[in-house]
Amino acid sequence: MNSQEYQFGYQDRSVARRRWSRVGLAALILAAANVSLAQDESPANKTTFKTLLEFDAINGGNPSGPLVQGLDGNLYGTTAFAGANGAGTVYKITTSGTLTVLHNFCSQSNCADGLDPLYGLVLSPDGDFYGTAGAVFFKITPAGALTTLYTFCSGENCTGGLYPNGVVLAADGNFYGTTLAGGAGNDAGVVFKLTPAGVFTKLYNFCSQPNCTDGSSPAVPLIQGTDGDFYGTTQAGGTKNDGTVFKITSEGVLTVLHSFDSSDGASPEAALVEAANGNFYGTTSKGGANADGGTIFEVTASGTFTLLYSFCSQTNCTDGNSPYAGLMQAVGENFYGDTLAGGSVDCTGNAAVPGCGTVFKMTPDGAVSTIYDLDKTDGLDPQAALVQHTNGILYGSANGGAINDPSECPGGCGALFSATVGAKPFVAMLPASGLVGAAVIILGTDLTGATSVTFNGVAANFTVASATEIKATVPAGATTGTVEVVTPKRTLKSNVQFRVTS
Repeated sequence: MNSQEYQFGYQDRSVARRRWSRVGLAALILAAANVSLAQDESPANKTTFKTLLEFDAINGGNPSGPLVQGLDGNLYGTTAFAGANGAGTVYKITTSGTLTVLHNFCSQSNCADGLDPLYGLVLSPDGDFYGTAGAVFFKITPAGALTTLYTFCSGENCTGGLYPNGVVLAADGNFYGTTLAGGAGNDAGVVFKLTPAGVFTKLYNFCSQPNCTDGSSPAVPLIQGTDGDFYGTTQAGGTKNDGTVFKITSEGVLTVLHSFDSSDGASPEAALVEAANGNFYGTTSKGGANADGGTIFEVTASGTFTLLYSFCSQTNCTDGNSPYAGLMQAVGENFYGDTLAGGSVDCTGNAAVPGCGTVFKMTPDGAVSTIYDLDKTDGLDPQAALVQHTNGILYGSANGGAINDPSECPGGCGALFSATVGAKPFVAMLPASGLVGAAVIILGTDLTGATSVTFNGVAANFTVASATEIKATVPAGATTGTVEVVTPKRTLKSNVQFRVTS
């Protein structure tokens, strides 16, 4: 398959998954886990929505993966299309909205560096980022130096997997992920492991059970739970062919936790998030009680499933329709997410897909409220999960709308936005677990002059590397709990409990 054929096939795949085309939908988006409850959102503060940047095709177009905060405090992400070669980009953006393109994909012969990245980046403790673009697993530095580490099969008979769905960096230092297709026999996708050097191991073939009751065609990255196992979803398969929630060990032992049956959701297209209570939360793009508008659900590690909300519960789906992005839990317990369509602003005139999409909040007990309705001029069709910067502000993207370039992004090139919800600044650890004596990176804001770092009350040795980074060592006597950093301005608490492992 030559590069043009592969690019065409890959874009067809993205259309089929509704990752960039509203027409496709009519024809049928640092997730924060284990959030500390010590920091509350202020009810006196109203949500402030701000458009940070509109993509213009030259600097990329159609972002569909979540942003990630780097060691320097900037946000890093990908666009699925456009850019100098029409094949997507890697970029960084400051919290005030200044964007720098770091890499234009398909810069190498036969697109050996990858193309059309549909997923976000993963930050490594060394400050570099990892991700997938087309068939390529790559590493890129904050300065934009890209290295291809592994290339997946891009044709027929891809027993090792076809179309990787991004990766997660696990506690063992390796990367784990899924592919949409390929695998042995059933072309239903696989679970894989990749070392930082690019050594590939296949762990599981989906559709290994009769009638694909174990799931088929996973569409999103895995997450690693605090128990060390990995959790994910498949958009098809299961007992009703409406998709599954599963967990899998690092050795490849898979357990189906739930099979969707349309009434409680169908076609999950988003990664899960592990919440402060240890349970997992997610969305489905279809199914539910109302007009196939999708759902929000909770599932435990043992498989107890609870349907929390069915979208399109309001007239004309003003509460949102078709969530293709997952949830994130912000400091203060509340969850935030976005929907591909729905909302109170009908900006398309398409009765099949009303509204441009919403940004919403969900309380821990499942009460959903819209905090912003997109209106096309500031973007439409958000597909990536929101992230919370250590400054407390939420950041996200709209896949379409804003500037329209018919040649590169006919539905609009998309935009980046922020949402201030009244959350306090915090610190985040990388990694979020480790042995006594292990090195830990602490990310934050205004860390210059920090005078103390404690792990659940035990003082640690540390060095302030910059205003946004502290290097610390897990101290002897530390136990699992909150990390606190004392600065001249305030005491910052971690958004997760650091787990001291043995």
